[in-house]
Amino acid sequence: MPDVDRERAWLLTVDGAPQSYVDLDAPEHLEFEYTRRLGHVLDTVAEPGRALDVLHLGGGALTLPRYLAATRPGSRQDVVEADRGLLELVVEQLPVPAGAGIALHTADARAWLETAPDDSADVLVADVFGGSRVPAHLTSLTYATEAARVLRGDGVYLANLADAAPFAFLRSQLATFAAEFEEIALIAEPAVLRGRRFGNAVLVAAHHPVDVTALARLTASDAFPARVEHGPGLRRLIGDARPVRDEDAVPSPEPPEGAFGIG
Repeated sequence: MPDVDRERAWLLTVDGAPQSYVDLDAPEHLEFEYTRRLGHVLDTVAEPGRALDVLHLGGGALTLPRYLAATRPGSRQDVVEADRGLLELVVEQLPVPAGAGIALHTADARAWLETAPDDSADVLVADVFGGSRVPAHLTSLTYATEAARVLRGDGVYLANLADAAPFAFLRSQLATFAAEFEEIALIAEPAVLRGRRFGNAVLVAAHHPVDVTALARLTASDAFPARVEHGPGLRRLIGDARPVRDEDAVPSPEPPEGAFGIG
């Protein structure tokens, strides 16, 4: 659907839920709040303008690949999307500029990850939803181990997750990635973290310190400010949650009606 306020901007909905927003004239514009938070992390993982090797699990309308192509020219990006029809629609209606360095692949995200070379990515972005839920096979410790294998030593893992109090799913994901990565952080709106509503949360995981000061400054300046949880506060949130085994993995919770809108 076109955005009446921006001449060449488009909203992609999947099964009635807003999924992606793209401005073809301004790919650096990130409309959704959670996408802006992912963008803030991408802005801080390396010096400005440095090209990166990025693996995207989940394609949508290719919002973040377009953003990186604009803000970090020369980046090499692989996008893995299971829905071939969706990819074909996006490429037809919202074409990617030639020479953008974005390669598209139709495959299951975990199956692709398991065959990806060791130490081949600077950043791995997971934004995979089956309907409006994160699939169970992308939530386990085995999956997290595969993500760590594919990332370089100074690489960063990012995931878009969604949950509400008492945060059984989110806490399990934090525990799972904390078992594989030395550093983790979480970015979410205070209202979500206080349990007042269902919402998105961005997980950041790395083997090196995350620049939480820069992230906190950037996320606090957004139209809908977010908080960066790290260290003791995050450990309190994890509490007694345990890493998820493949046999125990479940998808993220079903969001309540109207939970996802344009941010």
